[in-house]
Amino acid sequence: MLNIDFRDGSFSLRYRDIVLIEHSPAQPWMSIGRGNPSIDFYRGNFFIEDHSEEFFPLHLCGHSESGEGDWELRFGDAEKKTEISCRVFERGGRLTITFPPLPAPYNRFALRLRGETAEHIYGCGEQFSYLDLKGRNFPLWTQEQGVGRNKATEITQTADRLDRAGGDYHTTFYPQPTFVSSRGYFLHAETYAYADFDFSAPDSISLCFWEAPGEITVGSKMSLMETVQDISAFLGRQGPLPNWAYDGVILGIQGGTETCRSKLRAAQAAGVPVAGIWAQDWQGEKYTSFGKRLRWNWQWDPHLYPCLDVFIRELQQEGVRFLGYINCNLLEGSPLFIEAKEKGHLVRDETGGILLVDFGEFNGGIVDFTCENARSWYKGVIRTYLIDFGLSGWMADFGEYLPIESVLADKTPAMIAHNAWPGLWAQVNHEAAVESGKADDLLFFMRAGNARSLSWCQMMWAGDQNVDWSEDDGLPSALTGALSAAMSGHGLHHSDIGGYTTLYGLKRSKELFLRWAEFAAFTSLMRTHEGNRPPDNWQFDSDDETLAGLARAAKIHAALKPYIKELVAQNAEKGIPVMAPIFLYYPQEPFFTCKDQYMFGADMLVAPVLEEGAVSRKVNLPKDTWVHLFSGEVYHGGVFDVAAPMGTPPVFYRKDSAYGPLFAAVMK
Repeated sequence: MLNIDFRDGSFSLRYRDIVLIEHSPAQPWMSIGRGNPSIDFYRGNFFIEDHSEEFFPLHLCGHSESGEGDWELRFGDAEKKTEISCRVFERGGRLTITFPPLPAPYNRFALRLRGETAEHIYGCGEQFSYLDLKGRNFPLWTQEQGVGRNKATEITQTADRLDRAGGDYHTTFYPQPTFVSSRGYFLHAETYAYADFDFSAPDSISLCFWEAPGEITVGSKMSLMETVQDISAFLGRQGPLPNWAYDGVILGIQGGTETCRSKLRAAQAAGVPVAGIWAQDWQGEKYTSFGKRLRWNWQWDPHLYPCLDVFIRELQQEGVRFLGYINCNLLEGSPLFIEAKEKGHLVRDETGGILLVDFGEFNGGIVDFTCENARSWYKGVIRTYLIDFGLSGWMADFGEYLPIESVLADKTPAMIAHNAWPGLWAQVNHEAAVESGKADDLLFFMRAGNARSLSWCQMMWAGDQNVDWSEDDGLPSALTGALSAAMSGHGLHHSDIGGYTTLYGLKRSKELFLRWAEFAAFTSLMRTHEGNRPPDNWQFDSDDETLAGLARAAKIHAALKPYIKELVAQNAEKGIPVMAPIFLYYPQEPFFTCKDQYMFGADMLVAPVLEEGAVSRKVNLPKDTWVHLFSGEVYHGGVFDVAAPMGTPPVFYRKDSAYGPLFAAVMK
């Protein structure tokens, strides 16, 4: 399986017939150096520049084998009097390369891997602009995704000019130092340091880290699907969803108990199957120039939500759950902030005081998850004020704001803890649910993530898309993010129906809401959101036609419950993502670069309408026999222009699917 061929100061490393490394004096595998970064932080946006002070290659200066396929490779530079040894061996059916910490004063580490011009690269966490990463570099640093996420667009330029918030093609809540190559392998780097994975060269891959990763792991299986499954077998897998989550849409409603009640009843009267109400302001509201924000004190606000405790019990008796909101920060001066401060549970600054972070016209403190007492206290907050109060789930927001000047209880440098934070936050939520004894009946979802999220985060959500059709930050980006996360090992994903970010003249249209609802029907979870400026957006109850459209989409989703439950179970047990790129099932061109269609399990292909004003779209079906879900028309592999009037997106199922009778009955 592992073969290393040495000759004249060079070597070639092959693993399962894949050449990964070709080292020579002219093209070295390993380089180290020193960098001096400048990092500016503003409301979740990080502006990072690295000033290289020294960078040089290391040459092979020795190797030895233990006799059991365990190699030691030694690299160095005689003039610099520097040497680094690494171990190369197989473990658990995967290739492992371990590295020691970098010798002082060096703090930059780079590896050069073999690449091929025709290969495709996927993963790196949740990437919203590109599914195939070949041809570009991807800095891996968790932060706000940004508004627009494309420096060439007017909205991104406006967001940058007015609030330094524009983002770029690579900015993401969920970076992960893991990629998959169409050559048939995945690579994962065990590090939380800032990294840059560069796939821009035609015949090489460059990985740069701000520390030496503890180890590099490479896995390869017979197919790309099995390789993706192996990522989650290695890093962890999400558990199943609670049974009630499949029973319709979770309505995003806010504004108080009676508002929730009246909007729920209107939806039910229109025939919308409702699985739950998600009220993010259950703990209070706060208004800024951005729009409606929240109070950030995770206790019921009885003034805005009178008798909420009784209302929650009434809802549950009729099969409707109530979900709320929490994040890992506390509003300065709030009761929970004061308690956390008194107990010493908040992240500190370099002077020893409480580190206060500007979250957008208000300050907050960050709970220090490196302190076991703080972790236990915050799990108690979740159990007491959310679970015991009666919430069946919550949005576990944020996780990407930890400033680099943070001083943490366990002395971890903030530059390392920053990328680790979303995983720690996910673990706190997971353990709180388990410790409550009600984990099987609870649902929490997150936008920020890292490699550890696969073990701890039950469900990802795509974050804060614009309420528009843009490729980088609108409806299409939610699909790209889902497929990118799937290629990183995370198989459960959904998005805010209609998008969220309502700024700089953007307003959600009726058409966008309905098309997004159609798309959401064929995902693992349906949930609406009013957006940050609800009065500017078209809502699910803005007119009867919209309610009817949502009812149609939610009924389809609920009718598919047996199928979706099976897909979620496959993800939990086997690591097969619920939403997957088509090439995982049909590894053929042109599907290796297709990001506007996807497989919803093995038996259903979805081609959502992603363009404003479209009443049809081009669909490329793999070689198989397909049945149009809505018309019953039979198609064979090929490219077709398929009609797509509102309410009937191009969705197909395999004719020989065991779920054929279920699919056929959906529209009856």
